[in-house]
Amino acid sequence: MLHPPAPLPTRREDLLARLGEDVCYDIAIVGGGATGLGVALDAAARGFSVVLVESHDFAKGTSSRATKLVHGGVRYLAQGNISLVREALHERTTLLHNAPHLAQPLAFVVPAYQWWEIPYYGAGLTAYDLLAGQAGLGKTAFLGHNATRELLPGVMPTGLVGGVKYWDGQFDDARLALALARTAATKGALLVNYCQATDLLYQAGKVSGLACADALTGTPYTIRSRCVVNATGVWVDALREKDGIANAHDGRHPTKPMVAPSQGVHIVVDREFLGGNTGLMVPKTADGRVLFAVPWLGKVILGTTDTPRHDLPREPQAFEDEVSFILEESARYLRRAPQRSDIRSIWVGLRPLVKPQDDDGENTKGLSREHTVLVSRSGLVTVTGGKWTTYRAMAEDVLERCFTKGLLEARSGGVTAHLALVGAEMDGIPRRPISDTAGLHTYGSECTLLQALPGAQRWLADGLSEAMVRFAARNEYAVTVEDVLARRSRCLFLDARLAMALVPIIGEILLQETGIDPQVAAFTALAQQYLHIPNKNS
Repeated sequence: MLHPPAPLPTRREDLLARLGEDVCYDIAIVGGGATGLGVALDAAARGFSVVLVESHDFAKGTSSRATKLVHGGVRYLAQGNISLVREALHERTTLLHNAPHLAQPLAFVVPAYQWWEIPYYGAGLTAYDLLAGQAGLGKTAFLGHNATRELLPGVMPTGLVGGVKYWDGQFDDARLALALARTAATKGALLVNYCQATDLLYQAGKVSGLACADALTGTPYTIRSRCVVNATGVWVDALREKDGIANAHDGRHPTKPMVAPSQGVHIVVDREFLGGNTGLMVPKTADGRVLFAVPWLGKVILGTTDTPRHDLPREPQAFEDEVSFILEESARYLRRAPQRSDIRSIWVGLRPLVKPQDDDGENTKGLSREHTVLVSRSGLVTVTGGKWTTYRAMAEDVLERCFTKGLLEARSGGVTAHLALVGAEMDGIPRRPISDTAGLHTYGSECTLLQALPGAQRWLADGLSEAMVRFAARNEYAVTVEDVLARRSRCLFLDARLAMALVPIIGEILLQETGIDPQVAAFTALAQQYLHIPNKNS
């Protein structure tokens, strides 16, 4: 077996030293979520010089709070949105191939409690298979009562007629984001987390770069670039507003808000509530929403909701009616109904839903109806919307807009379609499903490098060793306790109380590795929020 190359070190002082160099980049990207990282990787792979800054940690926002599904979108098929489903199914296959250690097929069962539900849902899921074609992950199957219970040991047996099994994909969203960042770095991109873009720079009325500051020290930096991409998700309007004010010549505010945020709540309970390695999907709950029970990293995720918000908190919290909805609907389909006392962690993601609008006469939607790319009069490129599954197609769309607007010279695309991400070379590496307990398998071909570090045999918790913490600090941009426990490992998302118990030792190891304050107190307060479970009586 070929040994993987040594990972690129991510010492913060080295990254900031590069950031301080007087360089004019081809493209500067603001935002280190799925979209921004996807653009960085695509641009770097095409040979452009790239810099990306993220105000917090990579995937700190929406991109670490997905339902962990790589899917074509069964509900979009029901809406008749064939083109979107076909695109997503194609991208699903690409992602599973390029990151086999972080994304894998997962079977789902739709349980049926009325006789007509089996042919009804079966017909739609069979059409899903036909759209996938050779990109399909498995055939839809019609199940009887016993076969359904065998795949879903925790399903409510009373009144169960049978079910329909279909296939989609599952992934570790935060670690996939990290793999995108690290792969982009191998192509020459400079990526810096905890670096806040504070303003846009202009030359002759056109965007020519960024002013930014190290969020940990306040040290200012100036980035010159030919093109600036605003990929900050639900927060894109903040930078668009700065751009609008800078270019307002008639005294009026020229920028209309682009995003209408919506939040999705996820509840995590023990694996025993569902059992097995098969997901449960309810296409239509009491109020018409979709409900998932997804086995993930040894636990089960229940969700999600779709609730409009008018604010943009970095750490949104669940509303009482959202928690009640998930628990009450879960009780209809699970033999043992989860209670509030069973919740191990509860986390919320904000989705950037795009408002229809006309931005100075320029409103260009990309290949997917779910994401939008706008180019302002000054040349600021803004992208938002979309979903994890289609991140790569979104990145290609952004670069095509840069080409058509003359911000960058055109270069042939498709370069990331078969580009394996860091850790993807899995020859000789044992594979385990993402639904199983987290561990070495999520490092793919870097397992041997990880195991050579101090503390490889010292396990701090299931799926987290001392060596993993050191690897995160040396090679994965980790600075704080939160970086390690929320996104390098997923402990906070799986069991917030366990994460709190690990804080002292994680903080000690990080301080040894980086010499930077690991922000222990801040994480303890954050973990309490992941245990804040709204009560009906509160």
